[in-house]
Amino acid sequence: MQPTHTHRRGDQMQYQDLAVFTGNAHPRLAQDICASLEMPLGQCEVFEFSNENIFVRILENVRSKDVFIVQPLSSPVNKSVMELLIMIDAFKRASAGRITAVIPYYGYGRSDKKDQPRVPITARLLANLIETAGADRVLTVDLHAGQIQGFFNIPVDELTALYLIGRHFKGRDLSHTTVLATDVGGAKRARDLARLLDTPLAVLDKERMGNDERISSMALIGDVEGRDVIIPDDEILTGGTIIAAARVARENGVRSVTTTCVHPILSDRAVEKICDDGLIEELVVTDTIPLPPHKQRDKITVISVAHLLGDAITRIHTGEGVSDLFR
Repeated sequence: MQPTHTHRRGDQMQYQDLAVFTGNAHPRLAQDICASLEMPLGQCEVFEFSNENIFVRILENVRSKDVFIVQPLSSPVNKSVMELLIMIDAFKRASAGRITAVIPYYGYGRSDKKDQPRVPITARLLANLIETAGADRVLTVDLHAGQIQGFFNIPVDELTALYLIGRHFKGRDLSHTTVLATDVGGAKRARDLARLLDTPLAVLDKERMGNDERISSMALIGDVEGRDVIIPDDEILTGGTIIAAARVARENGVRSVTTTCVHPILSDRAVEKICDDGLIEELVVTDTIPLPPHKQRDKITVISVAHLLGDAITRIHTGEGVSDLFR
């Protein structure tokens, strides 16, 4: 499908043949994206029968349209995956001109390699399913591992929320701040944030045991005594890594601890551990994943990625470069 162009009519941006739809994973984010685009959210039904079969019905004509389906693969993950696959198939059979799966959070991203004998690479399997269902391209935010892009044989645009997070901290006094990487693998992310904020970098050397999501040991490389530290991560699952990092930082004499992540999964008792033990002053997250009311606390600050995704959708639709968003 050839991308169509936009034009202004009065003060409102009018989009030719563009449509944005959503499943049940994060309708609020889809609504915010459409608000940033100044266009209505597409109408469709996505629900589950009593036998747990998912049904999708599109309630408007999408023939030859440039369709974007907003669906993070968040809890309940497997239901979100099936909704996305069935929606893609429905739009394909409704003769949509091009289908882009907008996946702000890519579930199963941690299963990106064979790091143990006889285990699957589920991130690759999921990519195959999305392609087979009929998606023409994927738009996502901060994949857990860069090689996941290579699992697809269709175009993948990976955005980063790093600049949104950096902008959030830029308004603060950072003269006594150090960015602390949770492990060597996350050092690049932490280094990029440190460069944005023009602050020093420290790194934790972490060792994890098996599949039980517990940290066995952690040592700090760098000087953080008397400083405020910001600990970034791509996602927080149970909070074990962040809590352990904060504890090591406190033991090394830091003045305050702020944590940040793109994808706030916050499973198990992560919210209680982060917010109630006094180790961490603030957790800054984005809304790639919905934060239910019982997880919303005063210590948790949410930054929206709606405008970022809206700008990317506009650029994809009009054939402009998405990378220009990060210059």
